[in-house]
Amino acid sequence: MSTPPDVPSVLFVCVHNAGRSQMAAAFLTRLGAGRVEVRSAGSAPAETVNPAVVEALAEVGIDISAEVPKVLTVEAVQASDVVITMGCGDACPYFPGKRYLDWKLEDPAGQGVEAVRPIRDQIEQRIRGLLAELGIEAAA
Repeated sequence: MSTPPDVPSVLFVCVHNAGRSQMAAAFLTRLGAGRVEVRSAGSAPAETVNPAVVEALAEVGIDISAEVPKVLTVEAVQASDVVITMGCGDACPYFPGKRYLDWKLEDPAGQGVEAVRPIRDQIEQRIRGLLAELGIEAAA
């Protein structure tokens, strides 16, 4: 799938692609409203998305219940303008010329929805900041 050159592409990467990267991709998809190409992946993907993450996003009107964790590929990194890592360590491939950001966020793995809510809210704020950096107004 190719996108017009004026549409930035962002890849979110964490280990399991079951929590933080899924939340970030969901918020960027919603707030970017088609003006950003969004990908997420994990260096060692889980079988399913964390149920507490699904619940926490449902509370703010985002349904990711059909999402499936995806494996990180070299092609996904090469096709992205911005790569945002969230604790994938040395498993994330590095390519010169790509913009890399490392977001330090608590891992929601094994936590209940009460613990996931503040992580969700931090991610939403970071996504709004990213959109501003990209010169894209967040959708309502």
